[in-house]
Amino acid sequence: MGKTYPITITHLEMLAPLSQAVPRPAGQLAIIRAHEPPVHFYRYLYNTVGASHVWVDRRRLDDAALADIIHAPKIEIYVLHVGGCPAGYAELNFAKPAEADLAYFGLMPEFTGRGFGRFFLAETIHIAWARDIERLTVQTCTMDHPAALPLYQRLGFSPYAQSEDVLEGIDE
Repeated sequence: MGKTYPITITHLEMLAPLSQAVPRPAGQLAIIRAHEPPVHFYRYLYNTVGASHVWVDRRRLDDAALADIIHAPKIEIYVLHVGGCPAGYAELNFAKPAEADLAYFGLMPEFTGRGFGRFFLAETIHIAWARDIERLTVQTCTMDHPAALPLYQRLGFSPYAQSEDVLEGIDE
């Protein structure tokens, strides 16, 4: 059993497409959809982005269970590349009718604080709203990057609920 962390989870929603433009940061950027990514590549993204935020749910899954999730037809994974290197990823879940959930979103630690997160989040929001949806949801917790909640709100998400939980880490 790993260390436990009491957390507050904030549930947010967006009920209309993003209307503001977000400037593209300087540099060679590309957002590429990863169609049925190899499990090891997905684990690299998940573990690297989530390492300092105690992302553990997907780490507890064996490869077959994880592949079933990430290769599901209603799951879309997008990877932000900066200078040809993976810099972050977003996972959209379109399983509910007329709704999308931003299940995972984050940057590699080396790419935070440089405007990439705001740009990538805005582009991910545009991708979601290009579908026939009426609602886009996301949740963040007190273990996530301190800029996550303010960024979601600046780009148009509104909190609709909060809950308390205990996150159990994984012993290394």
